[in-house]
Amino acid sequence: MATATYPPPPPYYRLYKDYLQNPKSAPEPPPPIEGTYVCFGSNYTTDDVLPTLEEQGVRQLYPKGPNIDFKKELRSLNRELQLHILELADVLVERPSQYARRVEEISLIFKNLHHLLNSLRPHQARATLIHILELQIQRRKQAVEDIKRRREDARKLLKESIATLDGN
Repeated sequence: MATATYPPPPPYYRLYKDYLQNPKSAPEPPPPIEGTYVCFGSNYTTDDVLPTLEEQGVRQLYPKGPNIDFKKELRSLNRELQLHILELADVLVERPSQYARRVEEISLIFKNLHHLLNSLRPHQARATLIHILELQIQRRKQAVEDIKRRREDARKLLKESIATLDGN
């Protein structure tokens, strides 16, 4: 019985047989997917929207609305988390059988912290992109200045060479 190391190529490779002679003979790529699609049995969407805590079935511990002071709310949730962890330690020492409620409260705080941080991701991505672009601009300006400096050095060297040749 003979076995192949690799499977045969898909049949649409024949569409590209004249590509080297005529690159326009190849079919156009498919349009980008928009909306929802299924991949490996799971539904996905191209809309990059962060679901609310209510949509996830989690109680929101910080105020709702577009004007959230993220710094203040993150600090508040962090303090609350520290307090609940200390309370959990106290419960574990005094009443070990009653720890489950405290763990659920801590889990709720973590989910709220996580959601707040995830809602800052677009801002972080924009800031990172701006920083990268500023670095690229700075590097390019330095490269231009380096080229100008080397050009002037080459001109000076050329003038000196011409002067030396004329002097002999």
